[in-house]
Amino acid sequence: MKKNYTLLLLLLTLSLTTQSQNFENASQYLDFVSEEQENITKNMWKYTKALAHSKSDRAIESKRSTLVKSVEKAIAKIEKAEGFDGDEYKNQVLTYMRLNESLLKQDYAKIIDLKEVAEQSYDYMEAYILAQELADKKMEEAYEEFDTHFRVFAANHNINIIESESDLGNKMKISSEVFKHYNALHLLHFKASINEAYLMDALERNDMSAIQQNANALSESAKEGLEILKTQDLYKNDRSIIDATQRAFEFYIKEANEEMPKLIEFLALNEAFETIKETLEKTPEKKRTKAQVDSYNKKVNEINKAVKTYNKTNADLNNNRQRIITKLNIVNENFLAKHIPND
Repeated sequence: MKKNYTLLLLLLTLSLTTQSQNFENASQYLDFVSEEQENITKNMWKYTKALAHSKSDRAIESKRSTLVKSVEKAIAKIEKAEGFDGDEYKNQVLTYMRLNESLLKQDYAKIIDLKEVAEQSYDYMEAYILAQELADKKMEEAYEEFDTHFRVFAANHNINIIESESDLGNKMKISSEVFKHYNALHLLHFKASINEAYLMDALERNDMSAIQQNANALSESAKEGLEILKTQDLYKNDRSIIDATQRAFEFYIKEANEEMPKLIEFLALNEAFETIKETLEKTPEKKRTKAQVDSYNKKVNEINKAVKTYNKTNADLNNNRQRIITKLNIVNENFLAKHIPND
């Protein structure tokens, strides 16, 4: 008589093992395998939740370490247990588990290292996100191969498999989809924001050439981002991140095209003033001409007026930037909190 057996479908990782004992039949073997599976998938979910909800790198690393230990324990149990009907399926399970162990110890550890430097450049941020996606893909591919072996083993022992998604499995699937949407938009915005960071650095150095160059780059990346947003798919009709990112891009374009020229104009005026001032100071007072003095006084008046415009422009930019980026960060956090379960 065939026994119905429910296969839990998990998208990121599925860890299978047995207790150290002999098994009377194949169904019993798979039952014990499932008990270990549940423990591992719970730890995997804790790790996924930490990625979504925790701002602490230490907390994320702690969850990864716990997950690694649970996989190691599962492997040890599998190795000690007797296989059923030979060791072929047992070895297939071990191969899958050891691959998961390797991914967690190496690939996901590398991801944490990449996260530490991701904010430094667009290339680093892209590498960080791509590393996440690649590691997840390897997990999925490993599971697909394992699933094939699982089905062959079940078929060979007359065990029916009733397809169903576990609660944990469904949560993992949701998380994968949510992060895919979030990461795509985050990387798109980061490309513009890193250009703005370079722009602010040039402004701090009063480097007019670099200011103009980075302002152009900021404008182009923001305009490109706006075009991409028009075709961006929504997650469950949620436009929150897209709308907040759009507002950020619009701010960047205005900043680069309308406000930076005002600041460059002041810097050019100030540079001309410093030249006149230096020339006047090097000229002995008795030898200074009326034209020199008049030119200096005129520039002083121009600088005094321009300083007010410069300071106001800077203050407005800083206030608007803080408001828009704070809003975007809040929207990002709320998006993850809303769509990734926290239980």
